[in-house]
Amino acid sequence: MVVRMRHTRAHTKNRRSHHRAPSASIVVDKETGVAHMRHRVSLDTGMYKGRQVLNVAKKAKKEKASN
Repeated sequence: MVVRMRHTRAHTKNRRSHHRAPSASIVVDKETGVAHMRHRVSLDTGMYKGRQVLNVAKKAKKEKASN
């Protein structure tokens, strides 16, 4: 049977240093100047890859009616 080697706190922390989650990539839209996360629909404008994919006016109207 293999004899298990001891590991120090420094060795453990060195190994875990790679487990950190990456920081969020935020970009600013060239046309509107609105900041949003990459590869996601801008919730302010409803645009994604230069196309309108979310009707923001309809959604705002719906939320306003429910309040």
